[in-house]
Amino acid sequence: MTTTARPVPAALQRLRASARRIGALSRAEALLLRRNPMALLTALGTPIAGVALLAAMPPSGSVPLPGASVVVTVTAFALLFPLYYNLVTTLVARREELVLKRLRSGECGDAEILIGAAAPAMTIAWGQTIIGAVAATAVLGMAIPVNPALVIVAVLLGTVVFVLLAAASTAMTRTVEAAQLSTLPIVVISMVLGGLFPAGMLPEPVQWVAQVLPLTRVVDLLWLGLTGATRDGTTAGEWAAPGGIPAALLVLTAWVIAGAMASRRFMRWEPRT
Repeated sequence: MTTTARPVPAALQRLRASARRIGALSRAEALLLRRNPMALLTALGTPIAGVALLAAMPPSGSVPLPGASVVVTVTAFALLFPLYYNLVTTLVARREELVLKRLRSGECGDAEILIGAAAPAMTIAWGQTIIGAVAATAVLGMAIPVNPALVIVAVLLGTVVFVLLAAASTAMTRTVEAAQLSTLPIVVISMVLGGLFPAGMLPEPVQWVAQVLPLTRVVDLLWLGLTGATRDGTTAGEWAAPGGIPAALLVLTAWVIAGAMASRRFMRWEPRT
């Protein structure tokens, strides 16, 4: 008896081909990153250094749940620096070298090029979060997350938002050196208003602005996923009363849509003339 192989659907074939192209681009970017061991050491050593520093400090009531605080802070900084800032510099460097222009003239689509370029930065950002969580559990005795799925959702949505913001930011970045200035507004605003400090420290109008920032909502979801309560002590049930988790997810979804539109409209794929 002879059997005939079932034909592979065209959609699945296209998906596999896209995955191969993204994988090839990711490996090329990872190879370039691997040639800079100092950058790798800094990226992977930062969360361990943060945990060690906090563990060496005397106990203080101003830092509730230090283990969770370390994980939230490390994740926030990972989204801002290894992911957002480094991806802006990577995309600008590849643009100025005409790499992006050549890639677009081939089989790769825009989304594939962006994902392939961002993959190493995403890996480092996620690696920092994982290393920080492991170190915080081992050194600071952090408990198992109350809702691990919420933590994963927060990290994934935050990753998508900052990848898209990085792509859009290349429109304002003429050179790699200029990235230090062009990324400054998002970095500074996110650090000051992004939920790393208790909301009560901010004036009331500023608190409202902070609630619509993506990093604020990522931080809120991380605290709820890790501990079941926000940094200010509001429990998941109380926080969900006015919208809470659905509102946070809605804000992040809105940023994903806005970031996708902005990156598609403003991202430059070749040097300015």
